[in-house]
This record gives sequence, C-alpha cells and structure tokens, in this order.
Amino acid sequence: MTAIDVSARFAVARPDTSHPYRRPVDAATLILVDRSARTPRVLLGRRNPAQKFMPGKLVFPGGRVDPQDRNVPVYGMLDSVSERRLQERVVRPSLARARALALAAIRETCEETGLVIGSREAGAPDAMPAGWEAFAQAGAFPNLEALSFVARAVTPPGLSRRFDTRFFMADASEIAHRLPDVVGPQSEFVELAWLTLAEAKKAEVPTITHAILEEVETRLAGGNKPWLPVPYYVTRHGRMMREALE
Repeated sequence: MTAIDVSARFAVARPDTSHPYRRPVDAATLILVDRSARTPRVLLGRRNPAQKFMPGKLVFPGGRVDPQDRNVPVYGMLDSVSERRLQERVVRPSLARARALALAAIRETCEETGLVIGSREAGAPDAMPAGWEAFAQAGAFPNLEALSFVARAVTPPGLSRRFDTRFFMADASEIAHRLPDVVGPQSEFVELAWLTLAEAKKAEVPTITHAILEEVETRLAGGNKPWLPVPYYVTRHGRMMREALE
C-alpha cells in the first residue's frame, strides 16, 4: 500500500480543546454522472446559505447513515469489488454495513434532490421504512446495482463534526423518478446544477469535493473499470494522506 502526503492541498485542522475527540460518523455521498452528451456532467447541489455546515457550497448529495437503512427492501446487489472494499479498514466490517452505506447515499440523494435511484423491474414495494416513503410512492425499489464505490474520506480530528464518508457513483440513466418541489429556498439544497468536471472544479466546492472530482475525472478517463483502486483520504499524525483501497 502506497500512501501519498497531500497535506499541501488540505487545511488540516489543529486539535481544538473545545471539541473533545469525536469518532467519525458513517456517511455516504452519491456522484451522479450524466454521460448522455460527449462531455460528462456531474450533479451538485448548493447548500442553503442559512445552514451552519458548509453554507452556500456546492456539494454532492449525501449524509449520515440512518438505522433504517439496514432494513430496506432493495433491488439487486452491490458488485463484489465494492462490497469487499467497503469492508476494509473498519472496526466491525459486515455486508449489512456496506449495504447500509450504499442505501444511505440513495436515500439522501432522494431527500435532497428528489431523484429516485430505483428499479421497477421487481414490481412496486408494498411498504417502506420511515424515510423511504418516496420509493413506495414512486413504485420503485432502491437499486443497489446502480452504484459503485469510488472514494472514501474521513474528516480530520479537531472538528465539531466528523464523517467517515463513502463516495458512490451512478449513471443518471438510473434515475427512475423525479419528485417535484424538493429543492428550493427553504430546503437543504437551494438549487441543483449539472456541471462538466472542468466547470465543477472551478465552482465554489469544498476542498475534498474538488479532490474527489479529480478522482472521478481520472476514473472516467480510465473507463470506470471496477478494478481501479479506490482513493482513501485520512489524517495520520497531523498529515492528510491519500491511500488506496485495492
């Protein structure tokens, strides 16, 4: 395993005694890619300026894992390579945890953008857990087969909020339904934007989002092959390191 020091690109937080050590919370993000035109575009949402966490920034949809994400009826399975990598470098690895991470990315994307990443090939679900009602209304099961695991990043210590975020990628053609009136002035996202990777890297995005955009660009240029390594950004001894999950 090769680790590369990328601290020059990241403002690594110094320990803050006002914040006791916080264990990173499992979280997941979905990178939707529209490849219908010659130049791929990715979906970013602008966070509401009234929010305390990254106000006004353009980010991928996502959020923390909820308990009910482990008990959702689904369509299909994650690919075996993603399943294996999602279980690396974790204290209690399990297929259930890997599945919940992918499902959190799907649920959060629906909650923040109104886009349902699902399938109707197995019919319509009779009922769904709390937080998943939109899928029952859309008549679609969340589609795990649509996702692949492409990156991981852990928030440095010393911050009031810490996340162990897994980044998934899916093609925009996997959108089965669009809910109206989800994005707006009173919502978590005030607008959505489909941007080319070049446009996205010039936009008002967090540093880690910029880094992941570069990773996505490299991955797409390499044909998005499942065996391509997954970058893992983590702070070690006060330095931000980029490692690879093989």
